[in-house]
Amino acid sequence: MKKTLTALAAAAAMALVSVAAPTDAMAQRRGAAVAAGVVGGLAAGAIIGGALAPRPYYYYEPAPVYVAPPRPVACVERQWVWSERRGDYVLRNVRVPC
Repeated sequence: MKKTLTALAAAAAMALVSVAAPTDAMAQRRGAAVAAGVVGGLAAGAIIGGALAPRPYYYYEPAPVYVAPPRPVACVERQWVWSERRGDYVLRNVRVPC
């Protein structure tokens, strides 16, 4: 496809140059015709080059995120626990599995 478009653009440019060749009557204004040809050629080249240029593809990924490991599941219950200091059972909050 790209080769076909390039060949077509080259053929169109050659046809335009052959048709737009200056005659003897235009010899005095030859500088303006050359300048117009250069400007037109640059514009056509930019348009054709922009159409044929490959497009970049961007793949966006989310940024890496730190995820803390899950905490062990546990509940708190009040239980009677032996206290060495007091020498008796005391009521304390104790973590137990849920």
